[in-house]
Amino acid sequence: MLAAGSAAKAPWVRAPFHKEQKQNNAHVCERPEQLAGERKSPSGQCELVQGAGDPAAAAMAPMGIRLSPLGVAVFCLLGLGVIYHLYAGVLSSRFAAFRQKKTVDLRELLALSIEAAVQGGREVKRIRVEDNLEERSKGKTKEGASEKLTLGDLNSHRKMYYLIKNTYPYLQVNSEEHDNSDGEATIWTRNIPSEILNKIPEGKLVPAESVTVWIDPLDATQEYTENLRKYVTTMVCVAVDGDPVLGVIHKPFTGFTAWGMVGGAANVNRRDSYNANNPKVIVSRSHAGKVKSFIQQAFGNSTEIIPAGGAGYKVLALLDVSDEEYEKADMYIHVTYIKKWDICAGNAILKALGGHMTTLKGEDIDYSGSEKNPGGLLASIDIDHKALVNRLPPWDENKY
Repeated sequence: MLAAGSAAKAPWVRAPFHKEQKQNNAHVCERPEQLAGERKSPSGQCELVQGAGDPAAAAMAPMGIRLSPLGVAVFCLLGLGVIYHLYAGVLSSRFAAFRQKKTVDLRELLALSIEAAVQGGREVKRIRVEDNLEERSKGKTKEGASEKLTLGDLNSHRKMYYLIKNTYPYLQVNSEEHDNSDGEATIWTRNIPSEILNKIPEGKLVPAESVTVWIDPLDATQEYTENLRKYVTTMVCVAVDGDPVLGVIHKPFTGFTAWGMVGGAANVNRRDSYNANNPKVIVSRSHAGKVKSFIQQAFGNSTEIIPAGGAGYKVLALLDVSDEEYEKADMYIHVTYIKKWDICAGNAILKALGGHMTTLKGEDIDYSGSEKNPGGLLASIDIDHKALVNRLPPWDENKY
């Protein structure tokens, strides 16, 4: 074996068993089976050389290498330099791509929302036709009415929610219904209908983190259980930074779908005229509260009030829609507690057509955060909306 520190002999060169040589004033053993760092004592026995207890030195000794603190420091610095170079080059680009914010195309999201509403609508229609509602109550509304839940609500929710979530798993999606099922494996085909391509020639990218999707799998559940089919809709709305920008209202029993994109287009239109002086006001038939007295204070005792089911239906009653007969209203007023998935889609469609939907105090509704909208509702189109707000009596949610 090569003597520690010696560079004259190749490793593991056999030396005479009893041969000794002096190195650094120490007798060094040169037997083949000698361990690194041994030397012969004056009595003839081999013993460890001073400092040979260093494991690194012992490990390197067979190679004839002595570790130098300066060399180790230089080696570490070189390693750090290589790592930095990699990070600054290839790795940094990958990390930058990972950190890059995701975006979504609103035109694609509109097409997906329509498909989701249609798929949910098929379940709503099928279960109603089969008369397999499995009706039960979710509890009581703030007005004390029973809040219905059916198999149509739940099946529609699964179709709509998971189609959107499977396509864009990083989007915030809020649904009126929830269940503990494993979900649906459906994924959108990314086919955009020609009607949308013709009306909206270019897409529009927005940060995914700014998007909130609101879905109502079955609007007008009460009327659904009563088989009042014309009021029933499925709805999807997309809000960006809390502003409603995409709205879809689908009618399962006629197959008609209304949609609108703010700053883009819509497939429904305003009517030719609206009457603000002696308006026809559409209101909820199942969550009315004290809406009649509220409206009469604003517009007089002779004001015509139209009770109807479903927030989606009531918005369509303000527009020129041709799939079936609608009550024609000049404005939509709601005075009780209402959820954002009930009203977001209608708000977006009205906004796309130049209309308005606000609280009864004239405040814009923020469609981020909580689903609650305790401030009531006033919707109009082609009427001075601020003037309408000013005609309303002072609003107190506890009073109405």
